[in-house]
Amino acid sequence: MNDRSHDSDHLLTERLTLRRPVPGDTDAIFTIHSDPATCVHNPSDALSRREEGLELFQRWDDHWQRLGYGYWVVRRRDSDRQLGFCGTKIMDLNGMSVLNLFYRFEVSSWGQGLAGEAAKAVVEWVSERVPELPVIARVRPANLASQRVAVRAGLQRAEHLDTAGEDGLDWIFATNLPA
Repeated sequence: MNDRSHDSDHLLTERLTLRRPVPGDTDAIFTIHSDPATCVHNPSDALSRREEGLELFQRWDDHWQRLGYGYWVVRRRDSDRQLGFCGTKIMDLNGMSVLNLFYRFEVSSWGQGLAGEAAKAVVEWVSERVPELPVIARVRPANLASQRVAVRAGLQRAEHLDTAGEDGLDWIFATNLPA
């Protein structure tokens, strides 16, 4: 069971702490998003200039200010080092408002179940607070690790929603779809 705080901008899991991003996270945002390995399946997300890290932080912060949720910075409970990011943003999918689940972690944290642990906590949190919106994950067909994270977070394949994305075909995984 997750030990989750009741603070709207912090989440706790067994091994992780998730918190709302702050301006001091800009370097980590840039570093993780400029690593070619972290964006291999989503090359349009890759950053090449430090200023882009600040711009991305500002978009994330604006989402938090407008809606009271968004992307979190993920760290181990016993560390201040940012491992990655996980959260949701509101978007349109085939004319339907949805919460898009996002997760991106530094390579050194891959294969440890951390993304799945963070994503599961995020989906549980947002499903309680924004129950009227489905949660989806857009995953490239070749990205097996991302597919496993989506499933661990409680999402299921929703083939009827698959769509063309910026970087190719998006397989959709979802929960809480309307009947």
